[in-house]
Amino acid sequence: MAITLAEAKVGMADKVDQQVVDAFRRSSLLLDSMVFDNTISPGTGGSTLAYGYVQLKPPSQADVRTVNSEYTAGEAKREKKTANAIIMGGSFQLDRVLQNTSGAVDELAFQAEEKIKATANYFHNLVINGTSASSGSGYVTNTFDGLKKMLTGTSNEITSTVPLTTSAEMDSNAAAFMDELDSFLSTLDGTPSMLLMNRKMLTRLRGCARRAGYYERTKDDFGRTVEMYNGIPLMDAGKYFNGTNSVDVIPTSTPTTTAYGTTAIYAVCLGLDGLHGISPTGTGVITSYLPDLSAPGAVKKGEVELVAGIVLKNTLKAAVLKDIAIEPKASA
Repeated sequence: MAITLAEAKVGMADKVDQQVVDAFRRSSLLLDSMVFDNTISPGTGGSTLAYGYVQLKPPSQADVRTVNSEYTAGEAKREKKTANAIIMGGSFQLDRVLQNTSGAVDELAFQAEEKIKATANYFHNLVINGTSASSGSGYVTNTFDGLKKMLTGTSNEITSTVPLTTSAEMDSNAAAFMDELDSFLSTLDGTPSMLLMNRKMLTRLRGCARRAGYYERTKDDFGRTVEMYNGIPLMDAGKYFNGTNSVDVIPTSTPTTTAYGTTAIYAVCLGLDGLHGISPTGTGVITSYLPDLSAPGAVKKGEVELVAGIVLKNTLKAAVLKDIAIEPKASA
């Protein structure tokens, strides 16, 4: 069985839970679009949220042969793999007096909304930078494998050669970058569901697409503006709080006197045959625990929780265009 968050919401009787799911959907185009295979069942006494699947490697290839000769053998490759869903979210506390005197700004709703945004951004971070390993520089360890790890060293890891560091370069290189982007997208098995990048890269891509006449904007069911390149939605993967600062989920390297500041674009084909989410059985992808303000206790506690992970069923359903130069070299 597979569900989207919109479908999970339908199965919830509590109106507050439905509103929380809608808040997650509004906060993330990725979460709103993703399909979740909700078949994880830890079983009695189970302590893990493991999901087993078979990943399709480069597909079988057809060939030609001459008379009295044999075909060169080549088989489609499949690999048995497992992934774990991760419990993520957080809690918040507020005094009942603050809630009762919050006036036009509902303090409980505000705190819940901010926690939802933080959780959605953390999920974005894991989708890109997660790793199931216990160590790894630049990764979020002991989570699930994200796209950066999945695509490193594969044929769908493409290096950019067209710089976009200044407005003048965008004027002169827009067509070349669109050609490079189209060539990159052609490595995928199918049209991507969306392109993920940081805000700086989105600004550069928007400018190039406008120059080439491939930029579009539309409104979705939430009234949210969705930008598109040639019909493909573009998403700013956003920032996450690392305990000290808010940093880009998809970073831009710091320019030096000899190197540009570079970043990446991730392309994904969402679906059960490509990149999809995993979650526990039922509709428990998202759960909220909001306080009863009429119950005793001066300090009320609320919690928001997302239980999910991702898997890539086909290695040709995702790709990354890396080392895109978007910031000039530092002055000597």
